[in-house]
Amino acid sequence: MGFKVSELYKKYGEKVVVDHLSFEMKEPGVYALLGTNGAGKTTSIRMILNMLAKDGGSVEWNGGPLTLQTCNVGYLAEERGLYPKNTLMDQLLYFAALRGVPRAEAKKRINYWAERLEATEYLYPPQEGKRPPKPKKADQLSKGNQQKIQFMLSLLSDPELLILDEPLSGLDPVNTDLFKSIIHEEIEKGKYLIMSSHQMATIEEFCTDLTILNRSKTVLQGNLAEIKKSYGRINLFIKAEQELRPMIEAAGITILTSVGFSYQCKVSGEVQANALLKDLVAKGIPLISFELREPSLHEIFVEKVGETHEEQ
Repeated sequence: MGFKVSELYKKYGEKVVVDHLSFEMKEPGVYALLGTNGAGKTTSIRMILNMLAKDGGSVEWNGGPLTLQTCNVGYLAEERGLYPKNTLMDQLLYFAALRGVPRAEAKKRINYWAERLEATEYLYPPQEGKRPPKPKKADQLSKGNQQKIQFMLSLLSDPELLILDEPLSGLDPVNTDLFKSIIHEEIEKGKYLIMSSHQMATIEEFCTDLTILNRSKTVLQGNLAEIKKSYGRINLFIKAEQELRPMIEAAGITILTSVGFSYQCKVSGEVQANALLKDLVAKGIPLISFELREPSLHEIFVEKVGETHEEQ
């Protein structure tokens, strides 16, 4: 089993919005599709799901074309997609039926996910007085709670392939952790996940492989750990009990930020960092910490798309 996107292409008039995107997942895990606003991420996802016609390319699941008949897909869209004036329960049952989930089974799954997502009060409102409870509608919920219902919708069919477009958008820290725990559970079940997000720390937490798009083109692709390793350990973090700026700058090292006697620096590599460490030790300067790290995904992303994004 596997998932493969080959030469995906889309243009509107003379403007190319997705320029021959290709990537592959040979085994379960999380693949990240990243890019600035307007880079082509959501358009690519919509073509993958056959929601939008392709001008070129193909999408395969298990060696054949990906369709709703060949693959059980769950999709959490970035935009709110609930009907505002219909009850939440009716919508959940309706969408479950569209995905072929029998009504009795759908009710069991809704109950499970309502508890898991801490949304029981919205789907099963308590009775107040003698009047029967009024079912909740989408427009009665906050943005974050609507996101919970949409996440539930994407999970009701127990999908093999789960596509999450900005899944943590609009969530407070408590619900962010709740969503993350569920995503981890889906990974442990052996699901295939495609995730698009502007939250680089979240992508680093989950994904193994990624594609970065800029102005419709792929500008970086591959295994995240290998990409970071290729840059080397160039981020130096120093914490001391006294001023170190003159010595750091004398070593030819760039200080990016400093707070008190803590410094975040950029070095050319381990040789430059070790030379500074040797100098500090020789001068008997006590250090609280001295750590050399690979660049973060945030830094790599900015390097790849920052300048052209500013021009745009």
